[in-house]
Amino acid sequence: MNTSCKLCEKKRARRYCPGVGGEICPTCCGAERENTIACPFECEYLQAAREHERPVELPLDQFPDHELPNKDIRITESFLRNQDHLVIWLSHSLVRAMESGQAVDFDAREALDAIIKTYRTLQSGLVYETKPQNPYAAAIQQKLNEAIEELRKSVAEEAGMQLLKDSDVLGVLVFLQRMEIQHNNGRKKGRAFLQFLRNYFPARLPEAGAEGAVELPGVVTPPGVIL
Repeated sequence: MNTSCKLCEKKRARRYCPGVGGEICPTCCGAERENTIACPFECEYLQAAREHERPVELPLDQFPDHELPNKDIRITESFLRNQDHLVIWLSHSLVRAMESGQAVDFDAREALDAIIKTYRTLQSGLVYETKPQNPYAAAIQQKLNEAIEELRKSVAEEAGMQLLKDSDVLGVLVFLQRMEIQHNNGRKKGRAFLQFLRNYFPARLPEAGAEGAVELPGVVTPPGVIL
């Protein structure tokens, strides 16, 4: 028996949507995917759509200022190679922070923007924490701060002195911000950036004090990432 789409109730349903728990039509699937539907990563149609999504590939100096903040902070492959442990640590921390709730990529963007602004004020000698009003973004920011402090404490205990520089933390946060901008697919409930982090970085989180013990897989800079 033919059934109508659970969403539009007009067209014929042709695929099962785990996000709505029912059969929907391809048109609604394409239009509502990660917009009104919180699509689970395992959905075969989401995975098929991901194959056609491409990160934004535009030289850094061609991005409008409102689309790419913190242009003045230069990130090089040498910097990332030297900070590979910090990159992996903060990437994993960001994934865990997003997965602990219902956060989407735009929440991560807001959280990263807030914590970067805080670290920029530290660079100027001020102590002022920017906090997002969005509760999902605020939760991500808090978990990132906790992860940074955990790593800072571990490295200090291991070396007997403070070795984790605020400037290095700022640089890695800006790197994550640029990856989010590139991989965000523009959908309200999109988690393409989160899925990218899950797929690209190794599954096992390194020990907090294992400075330099882990290398990024493949190349230091993920393909297409803006520096």
